[in-house]
Amino acid sequence: MSVETRHPFCDLPGDPSLILTTNVDLGSKKLDILKAISKAMAEHTGKPEEYIAVSINDNADVIFAGSDAPTALGCMYSIGAIAMESNGKITASVSDLLEEYGVDAARIYINFFDMPRANVGWSKRTFAG
Repeated sequence: MSVETRHPFCDLPGDPSLILTTNVDLGSKKLDILKAISKAMAEHTGKPEEYIAVSINDNADVIFAGSDAPTALGCMYSIGAIAMESNGKITASVSDLLEEYGVDAARIYINFFDMPRANVGWSKRTFAG
């Protein structure tokens, strides 16, 4: 009879990832913003930056409150590390970065999703094994 053991892969910190969509053109600063968000996520979640993924879709067709004024929508997914304090700090960091491009903090929504390990795939398997 074989005994199933927990693979070390299952104990990795996993995710997080942030997908951000904005109707603003971030131009040549897009890579700098990606890197700044990645560092902020690592700082505020306590997860190693080498597991963090960030995607920004700029120049997108987005409206907020019926207006096409500068806005942004985001979704952050993480295995754990979703908590009121860290969510607020990440929201503030993203808002500060986008403020330079005319995006008012009151026109940014970021939704946070705590993901079960079995629902996050990486390296040909899920984090559950």
